[in-house]
Amino acid sequence: MPQAQFPTQARVVIVGGGIVGCSVAYHLTKLGWRDVVVLEQGRLSSGTTWHAAGLVGQLRAHAGMTRLIRASTALYARLEDEVGLATGWTQCGSVSVARTPERMTQLRRTLASARAQGVEAEELSPAQAGEKWPVMRTDDLVGGVWLPGDGKANPTDVTQALARGARAGGAKIFEKTRVGGVTVANKRVRAVATDRGDIACEALVICAGQWSRQFGASCGVSIPLHSAEHMYVVTEQIPGVTRDLPVMRDPDGHIYFKEEVGGLVVGGFEPDAKPWGMAGVPDDFEFQLLPDDWDQFEILMENALIRVPALETAQIKTFVNGPESFTPDNNFLLGEAPEVRGVFVGAGFNSAGIASAGGAGLALAEWIVAGEPTQDLWPVDIRRFAPFNANPAWLKDRVKETLGLHYAMAWPNRELKSARPFRMSPLHERLAAKGAVFGSKMGWERPNYFSAGPGDREIAYGFGRPNWLESCAAEQRAAREAVALFDFTSFAKFRFEGPDAEAVLQRLCANDVALAAGDSAYAAMLNARGGIESEITVSRLDDEAFLIVSGSAQAVRDADWIRRNTPEGARATLTDVTSSFAVLGLMGPNARDLLGRVTAAPLDDGAFPPNAVRTLAIGYATGLAARRSYVGGPGYELFVPTEFAAGVYDALAAAGHGLGLKDAGHYAVDALRLEMGHRAWGRETGPDVTPREAGVEHAVRFDTGDFIGRDALLAADAAPRTKRFVSLLGPAPGAQMVWGGELLLADGAAVGEVTSAAYSDALGGVVALASIDAGAAIDQSWLDARAFAIDVAGEIVPVEASLAPFYDPDRRRQPLTAEPQPLRKAG
Repeated sequence: MPQAQFPTQARVVIVGGGIVGCSVAYHLTKLGWRDVVVLEQGRLSSGTTWHAAGLVGQLRAHAGMTRLIRASTALYARLEDEVGLATGWTQCGSVSVARTPERMTQLRRTLASARAQGVEAEELSPAQAGEKWPVMRTDDLVGGVWLPGDGKANPTDVTQALARGARAGGAKIFEKTRVGGVTVANKRVRAVATDRGDIACEALVICAGQWSRQFGASCGVSIPLHSAEHMYVVTEQIPGVTRDLPVMRDPDGHIYFKEEVGGLVVGGFEPDAKPWGMAGVPDDFEFQLLPDDWDQFEILMENALIRVPALETAQIKTFVNGPESFTPDNNFLLGEAPEVRGVFVGAGFNSAGIASAGGAGLALAEWIVAGEPTQDLWPVDIRRFAPFNANPAWLKDRVKETLGLHYAMAWPNRELKSARPFRMSPLHERLAAKGAVFGSKMGWERPNYFSAGPGDREIAYGFGRPNWLESCAAEQRAAREAVALFDFTSFAKFRFEGPDAEAVLQRLCANDVALAAGDSAYAAMLNARGGIESEITVSRLDDEAFLIVSGSAQAVRDADWIRRNTPEGARATLTDVTSSFAVLGLMGPNARDLLGRVTAAPLDDGAFPPNAVRTLAIGYATGLAARRSYVGGPGYELFVPTEFAAGVYDALAAAGHGLGLKDAGHYAVDALRLEMGHRAWGRETGPDVTPREAGVEHAVRFDTGDFIGRDALLAADAAPRTKRFVSLLGPAPGAQMVWGGELLLADGAAVGEVTSAAYSDALGGVVALASIDAGAAIDQSWLDARAFAIDVAGEIVPVEASLAPFYDPDRRRQPLTAEPQPLRKAG
């Protein structure tokens, strides 16, 4: 096919001709954008795509990610008929097996999640698993799961089919074309420079695989990924291996298998991976592999021999060691880069690029055309990371662990261990000395809980009653009955100021934030669909300055949203001050008394009412105090300049004698906010959830002007409330515990999913929030007419359901079991 004349301008330039780049081009043309150019430095699929294993597993923990992969499978199934090129797509199904009871529990949780997401799945006995996959040993198995919708595809064939479809839609594809630079002006992409000439463009899409980080850096865009070696072998024919053999995964052995020409592809994800490309990925690494490394592959081969004894005599035809890019959290990177307008990223697919490429290409194309995401993509949104996450040394250490996460046990609240500590509060050493057991959020080391002794110095992961429950319950009691001290330093904090700051915030927020100086309010920022882009608290400091506080993980995303929706020419400036202030939370009925011991400022309701913000002298420091509480009940958030934080903490600790002061962590925060029915962004609320659906419509004021999302909310206001969040209350945890992600049943039928759950000391049982989508109007009488239960790994746990929170400070409830397991030690 003769190549088209090389262009001098294009609406969109895509750098990278692998399966993701070609998918983006294909979908852009389907959306009517014909002026699309794809530039590939080698040949199509010559980087990572060509040596990918081609497994396509549908189910993911987040429903939005499952939808993306199901979009991939639907595309691959129809693409051959559409463009006339084979894709190698085969819906052969997949079998996943468990060697241990814990793994079987995880698979049963997967089954419930599949049911909640509408994915067909079936539990298998070891014998049934053997019938599905006859060449494996089954005598050491506990059970398995069958997913008939899973399959496999030929990565190179799919790429070529997508490229043909993109060309048919008007896209131009140029191979053997190297991009040497990007022109950026006023923080917006203007052109790309190639060895064949410059191309002016409105948008640049970086789909350059493992080259993406170094290419992004050339134009000021941070893309946190790092290459690691991924290995598999291909055998000669093996008796009993038929063309229709399902994909098989044995995660306890870190291994997977798929049929190929009567033999097996045998690969996996070892727990201690081997990073590659520390000095950069060579530009000419085209259709190349790395040397065989049988020492690194040993753990996978040993486990493969256990599962498939026939491998002992099978001939190895090929050893494939192909580097691929991995990200810090094992999720890929998608979306518009916050640093440069018009630069989009689709990279870092963590050996799941074939499964994800079809849906990810569609989602990114829609984002480019619409100017914002058309669905909730938070798990893969590039804005979940900050520039510091692209540090090469940190990435090298982190990807050693993240590659193995594919088959690691998906323990509830699992914390990554590598490349830590990363970001530390000024209180870190003090809290560690008091027994803090830390988790990580946006790189911050944050106390999960404070250890009570040797039994919970480290988290003992499991699906049942956790070893830290006693400690967390004691912290909850302090917050409800005395006073608890929390380190909230990781909160994202911004100063927004200028003559137009109020007007811009009124446009951004659905609540009224035209506040008096010294007042604060909760507000949701909405997208055009009425979905909640973020939940923030806004405090007015003076006539022109506001303090905005958001969740720890959303710092980059929220800053980007505010900046991109601040009109050009507006006299308002956003400054990230997260690292400038530590935040200490004083929560509980004795909070005012404690604060009064370290400040002379008046704290009575007249001088310091709820939601007020005051400048206080606190010990030797001067900081801001906000009277509010996410956990419910009396409380203050103290914003202290970082260099004064240790002194303020020491002053509070010394003044707490006789008030029941106790350090507390974020596990307690989660339990306490669930008692109150408080939603959390990313769990209950998000870009696909409106305030009305989330139950926070009290924070929407239609009389404040034309805020973003207002028209969508008004249009939906008259519709029945068929989707709602409800509070749940169940028995105290035993062998199984509700963690979130479980299936919710009403009269035995699936109606929703648990979004968050924790043990509540005050209520004596598990408290949770769940999303219900019933297709009918939901009110309390609808709930009262049904018997609710949660599917906890196959165990049906009865629960109460209520639109109102269950917590009542004047009484303690008993759990819904005749024999609750006591949490407090005897005596």
